[in-house]
Amino acid sequence: MTAQQSPAWSLEDAHTMYAMDVWGDGFFSINEQGNVCVKPIEGQDLSVDINDVIAEALAEGSTLPLILRFQDIISSRVKRLNRKFREAIEAAEYDGVYRSIFPIKVNQLQEVVAEVIEAGREFDIGVECGSKAELMAALPMIGADTLMLCNGVKDHVMLTMMLNAQQLGQQVIPIIEKYTEFEQLMILADQRELKPRLGVRVKLNTRGAGRWYESGGARSKFGLTVPELVRLVKILEKRGQGDCLELLHFHLGSQISDIQVLRSAVKEITQIYADLVLRGVNVRFLDVGGGLGVNYGGDYDNPDSSINYGLREYANVVVYAVKEICDERGVPVPTLLSESGRALTAHHSMLVVPVLGVHRPDSPPMHDETPADSPSVVTRMETAFQEARCSDVTGILLECYHDAREAREEADQLMRLGYMTLDQLAHTDSLYWSTCREVLQKLAAAQLTPPPTEQLELEEQLTDLYLCDFSVFHSIIDHWAIQQVFPVMPLHRLQERPDRRAQVVDLTCDSDGKIDQYVHGHANTSWLPLHSHKHGEAYHIGIFLVGAYQEILGDAHNLLGRVDEVHVYAKEDETGNFWIEETLKGICIKDMLSQVQYFPNDLDRRMSELIRKQINAGVIKAAEGTRILNNYTRRLDESTYCTTEVVR
Repeated sequence: MTAQQSPAWSLEDAHTMYAMDVWGDGFFSINEQGNVCVKPIEGQDLSVDINDVIAEALAEGSTLPLILRFQDIISSRVKRLNRKFREAIEAAEYDGVYRSIFPIKVNQLQEVVAEVIEAGREFDIGVECGSKAELMAALPMIGADTLMLCNGVKDHVMLTMMLNAQQLGQQVIPIIEKYTEFEQLMILADQRELKPRLGVRVKLNTRGAGRWYESGGARSKFGLTVPELVRLVKILEKRGQGDCLELLHFHLGSQISDIQVLRSAVKEITQIYADLVLRGVNVRFLDVGGGLGVNYGGDYDNPDSSINYGLREYANVVVYAVKEICDERGVPVPTLLSESGRALTAHHSMLVVPVLGVHRPDSPPMHDETPADSPSVVTRMETAFQEARCSDVTGILLECYHDAREAREEADQLMRLGYMTLDQLAHTDSLYWSTCREVLQKLAAAQLTPPPTEQLELEEQLTDLYLCDFSVFHSIIDHWAIQQVFPVMPLHRLQERPDRRAQVVDLTCDSDGKIDQYVHGHANTSWLPLHSHKHGEAYHIGIFLVGAYQEILGDAHNLLGRVDEVHVYAKEDETGNFWIEETLKGICIKDMLSQVQYFPNDLDRRMSELIRKQINAGVIKAAEGTRILNNYTRRLDESTYCTTEVVR
């Protein structure tokens, strides 16, 4: 225990409270100073204090909120996935290889894609594209041996680009999602006198598991039915081009929660593969699609945020299921592919947000004497409070809460009718919250199982609102859109026991701009344990596992755009065991405004005209007008988020 550590509270307690063993994946922990730290390099115990990174980033000119990108974690996750498949292949005596495929839709940022490709070079990693823009971004980045798969709906422009890439010797394989794509591809190939390489996504009967289960199964919007697949094969055979079909693919949806569903789908697609091979079709690749999940910290009762398997089991299921059926059918095993994006990138990125202020529903109690001529309801509220202070009996505590709640409702009614003064109402309200606080503290200490309904009501009522400098809609839009749970916790002061129940709310004017689901212990709750905010002291909260989809999907609600970000690498001989490779500024106000057709030159001209009119009218002096205009113009280059400047 450190000198500052709270009695009967340990760093292990903090570790458990925020379920770090569940979602941290060995990368995140708490050091002896009570700060969250990261161990980003696979197989090394090199630790980086996240608070040191924040301090260094701020010293180099970054501002909060801030994305921290631990690039080494990408490399670690890539290596971990591929090594698990190698181990499974060796153990199963599988006479083939595995190649991971990174779908860049998960995070198209150039720095992320480049890091994935570099980390996966020794494993022959490939990439997947699903749109023209993604295709054009990735084509110059891949080597001659890099496998590129192209999913999604493809028009003739996209198909032409893929055929052009094949002519250049690049390993680009269009995945046929609908039959008309195949017809178009063959026409374009014939025009070039080119024998095309292609794959097919098959609609399986197996349905996915989890939030995105509709991406798989017979009702999926993408893929060929089995009759369409047979028709396609017959046409290729008739053309003497049966060997053009090199790949079979299926997709069950993102974040597959149940490994048994994957096992069923792999067996189904392998039977199709075996049938094609036995009729002479030279299928080389079997792509089990995406869906390798990430445990965001929830228990399996909330499968949208958790998974019931790990990397080892995932690899074993794929390898052994394919080998079993291939051995039974007497066909050679294919090269295995999987399109893992979330599992490779989610952990590497986190959002740091500062607390700007706190709204406490149980504001500090008023110690004034009871206002004169107060109605009897005030006396009843005082009685409820005193009895709650003096009793530990559950039944009496609940009765005190019921009496206080009834008295408060009556006081509100009297106020509306004009029979209660503002001072009397304030005194009554203060007593109500004091009563609630007493009752909740004692009920929580009793650890009743199950907790009474009143306790749950009080927990919700007595939840503080911690106003933080960020936008849910930009940085963690999946929390708002699909109720995705992300790990959230304070980044320091973890040697102290958290003493407040809180919800994190953002800067936006929208009531949905809040985080109202949290990983807490081994369950999900609507509130998060946090420390009392000390005025004048920084209190930073981290939102973890945001490296997949969030940075790409985020919108411009309230014109709050991209935040600053820093790219961090761990290195033992650097101060603090890290160095900042790159600092990227977030979007400034003028660029954000330009996206919605408010152009800086026009804005500056309009503001100048407004100020000139006020000067001419004698409202302000010319020097003051110039100061106001200069201030306006200067602020256009600043961040869209709050400033931490202190007014002196």
